[in-house]
Amino acid sequence: MAIETFTWCPRLNAQQEVKFRTRTVQFGDGYKQVTGEGINLRSQTWALEFTGNETYIAAIKAFLDRHQGTKSFSWRPPLEPLGLFRCSTYTPTALGAGKYNLSATFEQAFAP
Repeated sequence: MAIETFTWCPRLNAQQEVKFRTRTVQFGDGYKQVTGEGINLRSQTWALEFTGNETYIAAIKAFLDRHQGTKSFSWRPPLEPLGLFRCSTYTPTALGAGKYNLSATFEQAFAP
């Protein structure tokens, strides 16, 4: 199966969290040794929000449901290169007057 690309644009308040995987050993004399853990030391998650009419939000929901939180998709986040991501949770909200909001968390994936 080909990897799909997520093409919808989030609202301006997209928020990134970057984590570095490290391993730390503290010695009795106050010396601390810190090293990277694994081959993918840097990972990122994005808190995103999308707002639009029913058709727009339904298309995003269908895309995320099709990937079921297990299959990765490609997406180019702000200030970052194109990468693989998964979305295991999202929250749609009805705003009234035919408008909807969808909040989602995209987690970086390192393999399809």
